[in-house]
Amino acid sequence: MDKQQHWENVYQTKDTKTVSWYQPTPETSLSLIEPLGLAPDAALIDVGGGDSRLVDQLLARRYRNLTVLDISQTALSKAASRLGEAASEVDWICADAAHWQPVRMYDLWHDRAAFHFLTDPQEARSYVAIAAAHIRPGGYLVIGTFSHEGPQKCSGLPVQRYSAEALQEIWEDTFETVRCFYPEHKTPSGAVQHFLFCTFRRKPEALTP
Repeated sequence: MDKQQHWENVYQTKDTKTVSWYQPTPETSLSLIEPLGLAPDAALIDVGGGDSRLVDQLLARRYRNLTVLDISQTALSKAASRLGEAASEVDWICADAAHWQPVRMYDLWHDRAAFHFLTDPQEARSYVAIAAAHIRPGGYLVIGTFSHEGPQKCSGLPVQRYSAEALQEIWEDTFETVRCFYPEHKTPSGAVQHFLFCTFRRKPEALTP
C-alpha cells in the first residue's frame, strides 16, 4: 500500500474524531498564527490539513485566501462537506507535499504533523525546497512535529522525531527562527503525545535553495 492509499484507507474507515491527531480546536496552531498579524487577504496554506478544524477557525477569523492540501481526497471531501457553502472560499488541493509543484506564493505555510512522516531524507529535502521557494520573503512557516519524546509511529507509519536544534538546522539557510516550544497533545483516547512546534520567518535576502 502506497502513501496515498494508506491515508485514503484511514479516512474512509475511521471517524476523524477518534484518530490520535484530532483536535476540536487547534489551539496551539492558532496561538502561533494569530500573533503574526496577517492581513485578511494573506495567502495561507495548511499542508496536511486533511479534515482538521483549523480551516474552520481561520474562516471564522475572516481570512479569505485559504488553501488546504492533503494527500487524501477523502479527508479533503470530509472537511469541505463539514463547511458547507463556506467550502467554496477554500482552495482544496489533493497532492503529496513532498512532490507537489505550487503555482503561487504563500504568506503563511502551516504544517501540523505532516513533515515528520517524511522519513526518507530525499523526500524531506524536496519538501523543504518546495516550501522555501513558495513562501514569500518575510512570510512565515509554522511547523509541528513529534519531539524526541513523542511516539516513533503514528497511524501505523514510522515518523522522524525532532529536537528544536535539529529542526532549526534543516530550515536555517532560508529561515530565521521566531519561536520553538514543546507542547503536549492529548489524544481522544486520553494518551499524551509530545510535540515540537516552531515558527520560522523567511529571510528577505535568502535565495531559493
